Amino acid sequence: MVETPKLVYVFILFLSIFLCIIVSNSSFSKTFDRACKTDKDCPKLRGVNVRCRKDQCVTV
Repeated sequence: MVETPKLVYVFILFLSIFLCIIVSNSSFSKTFDRACKTDKDCPKLRGVNVRCRKDQCVTV
C-alpha cells in the first residue's frame, strides 16, 4: 500500500528535475541576432554574460 504513493512521489520528483533542466537550458542558450564587433555592442542582461563571438552576440 505504501509503495504506490512512494512511486508516484519519486516519479514527480524526477519529472520536476528534468523539467527544470529543460527550462534552464532553453532560457540561457540564446544567440542574439545582432551583429557586433566588441562586447560592448551586445545587450546587457541581468544574470547572463553576453559576449561578442564571431561577429554574433552569444551567451557565455
